[in-house]
Amino acid sequence: MKSTMRVARLHEINQPMKIEELPIPEPRATDVLVQVKACNVVPNLSNVLATYSEWFPYLPLPKLPAIFGLDSAGVVAAVGSHVTDVAVGDRVYVNPGISCGGCRACRQGHDQNCDKYTFMGYFSFGADGQEIFDAYPYGGLGEYLTAPQRNLVKLPDSVSFEEGARLGYLGTGYSALRKAGAGPGSTVLIDGISGTLGLGTCLSALALGASHIFGTGRNADLLEDVRSIAPDRIHVLPAGEGDLRSWVREHNNREGVDIVIDSLGPGAPAESFLDAITTLRRGGVAVDIGGMMERPPLDMFSLMCSQISVLGSLWFSTAEAQDMADLAGAGVLDLSVFEHHSFPLEKINEALADLPARHGGFTNFVSVP
Repeated sequence: MKSTMRVARLHEINQPMKIEELPIPEPRATDVLVQVKACNVVPNLSNVLATYSEWFPYLPLPKLPAIFGLDSAGVVAAVGSHVTDVAVGDRVYVNPGISCGGCRACRQGHDQNCDKYTFMGYFSFGADGQEIFDAYPYGGLGEYLTAPQRNLVKLPDSVSFEEGARLGYLGTGYSALRKAGAGPGSTVLIDGISGTLGLGTCLSALALGASHIFGTGRNADLLEDVRSIAPDRIHVLPAGEGDLRSWVREHNNREGVDIVIDSLGPGAPAESFLDAITTLRRGGVAVDIGGMMERPPLDMFSLMCSQISVLGSLWFSTAEAQDMADLAGAGVLDLSVFEHHSFPLEKINEALADLPARHGGFTNFVSVP
């Protein structure tokens, strides 16, 4: 194997990434070295980096220069001396969510609750996340990366690397549905169903056996494309076209839904979330995964009387990601709806500056080193 690899490194905010050669790292005892075959490019990565001062007092970036790239899929190229059940040549997805491994939350198996929880190749959720960045400094915008063996998801042969690199956006909604108790016969409303997070949640809800999935969005054509995936189970309503609560009950045997998943992003109005909550039945669960930054005035007395729960759900566990990969391998989770737009690593700056027009959540931008 060669001794160096090409990477795209960011040296300064609001400046292009530089294509550089770095030594290929050696995996430590319980780590693996993965040759990256595909890395999902977050559609708003350029916007996030451009608005650093707004976002990252709360979500710290790694010290620059840094290699970004959140969701990576590839082939195991080398393993550490204490790695078990992973072999060179295995096809894998790398869960970028890394915890410290030793705190109380980690010992309980709740990695996402670790105070140092960090997205390798993106940002951290805690002030001490730089310790994780220092241990795992390689994002997916490079030819190789190292990762803990416990963060690997084995991909079935039927799941392409491009599809595997989409597990991050899929997993966010999948974990939220699991937290809310989704299963056969469940009814779900997804606020923002045609977006990247929303469409992934819809596909996961179908795979988990939801009988009726209701979705909102701004683009009527996109909504129709989503509905066509399973027209007997998916119902859509363009935002602003009617009373959401009445519409849901009209199409759901005059009942509210079991679960609301809000997948709208930071710029979404709080009113949209409040409207979505009104569609819940007694005992229903609302889960936010989109990161809405407005602060909705919740009617706590009404929520109490109706026993409605409101949760926040961050990312997913590696076990949940393996479940998704296995569901896809069995043909239950349909990944064929995605439209992959691939580009070489050397074109990362051009790609971020001029990405093709998105077909909502169906579009999958992928760097292929």
